[in-house]
Amino acid sequence: MRRKTTVGEVDAEVLAYTAGQDRLLDAALVEADCFGTAAHVTMLSRMPLRPPPVAPADAQRVIAELRNILEDSTAGKFAITLEDQDVHLAIERRLTEKLGDLGKRVHVCRSRNDQVAVDLRLFAKTRLLEAASAASELARVLVAFAKKHAKVPMVGRTHMQPAMPSSVGLWASAWAEGLLDDLALLTAAYDLNNQCPLGSAASYGVPMPIDRQLVSDLLGFAKPVHNVLHANQGRGKMESVILSALGQVLLTLSRMAQDLILFSMPEFGYFRLSAEFTTGSSIMPQKRNPDVLELLRAKAAKVLAHANLVAEIVRAAPSGYNRDLQETKAPFMEGFDLAISSLRILAPLVEGLEVDGDALRRAFGPEVFATDRALELVAKGMPFRDAYHEVKANLDKLTGQSPDEALAAKRHLGAPMGLDFDALDARAKEAGNWAGRELEQYESHRDQLLGLKRGKTRGAV
Repeated sequence: MRRKTTVGEVDAEVLAYTAGQDRLLDAALVEADCFGTAAHVTMLSRMPLRPPPVAPADAQRVIAELRNILEDSTAGKFAITLEDQDVHLAIERRLTEKLGDLGKRVHVCRSRNDQVAVDLRLFAKTRLLEAASAASELARVLVAFAKKHAKVPMVGRTHMQPAMPSSVGLWASAWAEGLLDDLALLTAAYDLNNQCPLGSAASYGVPMPIDRQLVSDLLGFAKPVHNVLHANQGRGKMESVILSALGQVLLTLSRMAQDLILFSMPEFGYFRLSAEFTTGSSIMPQKRNPDVLELLRAKAAKVLAHANLVAEIVRAAPSGYNRDLQETKAPFMEGFDLAISSLRILAPLVEGLEVDGDALRRAFGPEVFATDRALELVAKGMPFRDAYHEVKANLDKLTGQSPDEALAAKRHLGAPMGLDFDALDARAKEAGNWAGRELEQYESHRDQLLGLKRGKTRGAV
């Protein structure tokens, strides 16, 4: 049995196999495809040909119908059928149904290859900004938590064994600074992604005077991808880069989650999780399980695996477009969902975290002060290795040490009493402001090109 599609008749089983999940996943790309199509037809209407492939008035008719598609998509009334295969042909079908031959002109000088490339870059722009904003907010929550509990002693550990005097402030702000480093990776991924591939067509350009710079400007990209072959075969690798950056964020979150699971155990009792972030047992009435944190560890593993999966899919691909790339879309989209939801769930969890100062102080055994004692001897003139062995031979004499006094002595840059919380908060705030400015710029270009009213939901006209 054969099924009729926009690009010809296809065997039904082959169509189902090759379409895969695209008609479901592409629901997330309707806005991006309408945005890209609006830029493309605007460029076609300004092409230095007489007549141009699309007349200026006709370009506006196309854009008006694209607004209708957005409205229908927002209302759940725009369907991508199996015969459409993907969002690109679904929109072309709709334009042709409503505008006749004009709808058939929209695809001139364009391939689905560069359509999906630009759609995914536009999609990634907004999702990266969501991730950056959420990471910024979590970093600020961690800094506030650290500042509030800056003077609460906490045993520092190496190999999970008691090591040296530390503080809750040092512990919490370490995760905040880790997120700030991760934000630098997200920003770098954003900058790489912020290049327009549209106009590369099937990877080799077209024999017509298209204006790729105009399209890039209309869409709000920093610049076009220069080489048209690279514009298309950068797909896959770009997704892997972005997923890798998200993976680093999740590495930070997963390690923090592991600490919170351990340190909220009754055997430690340093922290107490708010009841709303724990779940019960089906058989044990007393249980309050840290399921949110356990799931976060698993989600981190999935994001890291998705980055590797996408890289493996494109690892042996030859130059030019290859259909293998279709299989990168699902892990790419899921990676964003996993990362952003994890960032957002942790912010209120940390805000509601209770600190048990008494339990933290009880954890200080005499051995925790061994290194501090050796350095006291060094300050009096003893060579460090001699001081080390002196303390090691007399560990039983390490008594009467105060965790608070030990913290008070650590005042150098970055030590428990030398932390610059305001500087960390300023970095996090600036990252959030940057994400807000970039999102505002994206929405401004989108709304101007598509004729959308500002302040309305997407699809409003």
